[in-house]
Amino acid sequence: MKARWPRLLLLFTLLAGIGAAVVWRDRLDMEQIHGWLTHVGPAAPALFIAIYAIATVFMIPSSALTLAGGALFGPLPGTIYSLGGASIGAGLAFLLARHLGASWVERKTRGGRAQRLREGVEAEGWRFVAFTRLVPVFPFVLLNYAFGLTRIRFWHYLLATVVCMLPATFAITYLGYAGREALMGGESLIRKGLLALALLAIFAFIPRLVARWKAARTEQSR
Repeated sequence: MKARWPRLLLLFTLLAGIGAAVVWRDRLDMEQIHGWLTHVGPAAPALFIAIYAIATVFMIPSSALTLAGGALFGPLPGTIYSLGGASIGAGLAFLLARHLGASWVERKTRGGRAQRLREGVEAEGWRFVAFTRLVPVFPFVLLNYAFGLTRIRFWHYLLATVVCMLPATFAITYLGYAGREALMGGESLIRKGLLALALLAIFAFIPRLVARWKAARTEQSR
């Protein structure tokens, strides 16, 4: 029983953090976060990445943070910092789920439809991770924990997450950058605005491309 206490304490802490994030999610003040980041100087990127990772672990939707990354750091650094924070948070959530619940879920799903579903996901491995990262209809913060409950290899999961989240992260980051430029009256607003819209259009078209690729792959396997 004593050996279970650390795991139970970790689970309680995680659930408490997620609960607090759900209750106070509307009080997440991006202006306050902006103030913190502008006052820490060179440490701002590290603090931003840490905030992003913690928000991901506690299942706080991250689009606002990605937009903030573009507004604060610009399109390329903002993409790197947002992707870094999201990847660290996704990796931590995966490991927490695997440590806390993977064996329990495996025992409880033996012999049923849930086992077949889990085994199907595991058979696809990194390809399934890549598909869900490219198609934005799947909730990012929930999938991090869901994948941890499977036998997908951690490094396959993390690499597919990093690579396949890059297009969406860059598009949203650039949108945040273009929004800041518009508010500040920067030059070439029309060009930057059109580029932001083009990136979002490409991002919105990705699910269709993925669906076609999946359909063609299914046809070839028959």
